[in-house]
Amino acid sequence: MSKLRHVALIVNDPEKSAVFYEQAFGMTRCGKARRGIYMTDGVMNLALLKRESEKERIGVFHFGMWVDDLDKAEEAVLSQGGSYLGGRPDSSLTTGHAEAANSYYEAKYRDPDGIVFDVTHTGWAGAVK
Repeated sequence: MSKLRHVALIVNDPEKSAVFYEQAFGMTRCGKARRGIYMTDGVMNLALLKRESEKERIGVFHFGMWVDDLDKAEEAVLSQGGSYLGGRPDSSLTTGHAEAANSYYEAKYRDPDGIVFDVTHTGWAGAVK
């Protein structure tokens, strides 16, 4: 079974939000994002991402599913009406390079209602499968 292990929130001030989640829920910091801070409860990861434009709404940005097999997960998503957005490495870049093919990445998709989610086979900092 795939596991929900990542939720990303758009916030005005990642530092202020991190302090809130630390003090209100006992979450701990587990890393820095390009635009924010990763928090964890020991199982789930919460990404607090700074709002970068007026087009981004404060709130839930996307969620992430941790799967065993990316190809099978993508096949299931697409067969159920989901759509691929991006993020999978170019196969020409990974052919013959096992370390590149097995490196971390997440692919982004939309469900039939347009909700964005990530799929990964290696997980996120702070999350435990």
